[in-house]
Amino acid sequence: MTIVRGVSAAFACLFVLPVLLGLGWWSLGDHPASWRNASWSSAGLLPPPERGQAAIYVLAARTGGLKGALSVHSWLILKRPDQDRYERYDKVGWGMPIRRDQYEADGYWYSNPPFIVHAVTGSDAIAMLPQFDAAIAAYPYREMGAYRIWPGPNSNSFVAYVLNAVPGFGGRLPPNAVGKDYAPGWGTFGLTPDGRDFRASLGGYAGVTVGTASGIEVNLLGLAAGIDFERLGIKLPAVGTLALR
Repeated sequence: MTIVRGVSAAFACLFVLPVLLGLGWWSLGDHPASWRNASWSSAGLLPPPERGQAAIYVLAARTGGLKGALSVHSWLILKRPDQDRYERYDKVGWGMPIRRDQYEADGYWYSNPPFIVHAVTGSDAIAMLPQFDAAIAAYPYREMGAYRIWPGPNSNSFVAYVLNAVPGFGGRLPPNAVGKDYAPGWGTFGLTPDGRDFRASLGGYAGVTVGTASGIEVNLLGLAAGIDFERLGIKLPAVGTLALR
């Protein structure tokens, strides 16, 4: 019984309590009634794009509706050295799911400000741009109707797929990117493509990731909790990562 109580207490502290706090915090905020009332304008987060510069960004922002209490929406930004603009790639739940340049590169998402999850610039970005192009083109869930909010494939599933296909990029989506652990069929089991983590996932419904990049992360029903060793932080569902650095 002591073990059962300990597991129950850990589950309550790591999953139930953060979700309840997230829902309560979200309910106190002022959110747009619909996408028509929301701001989608640039947040001024990224530097002005200039020719000769190259960069690859992963951005994220809280999503709309009640989902925003639990999850972020993530997207990809590519900056090619021979162009003076950014390219943005999202997966959405209406129409053809993969969208290019439909929104401002660093635009608000349902009025929620974006943040940079990971970035690579300069010659490293130039070398990786063809790999990102190939991964985006090869993404298997791009037809009409190939979107599912939970457990995926959703917007975060799309970005996670591309990051897995370009292991040199090194980025990881935050723990409150619901859908990032989606895997078809019975899921995945083994090292991540960059060799930095060991991952076991049952289709995104449950799983565990352990390694130098992700620390320790337990995924349950799309919600993730764990420890971030690199940033000296704790990962909590709905909340994200609370880190010392």
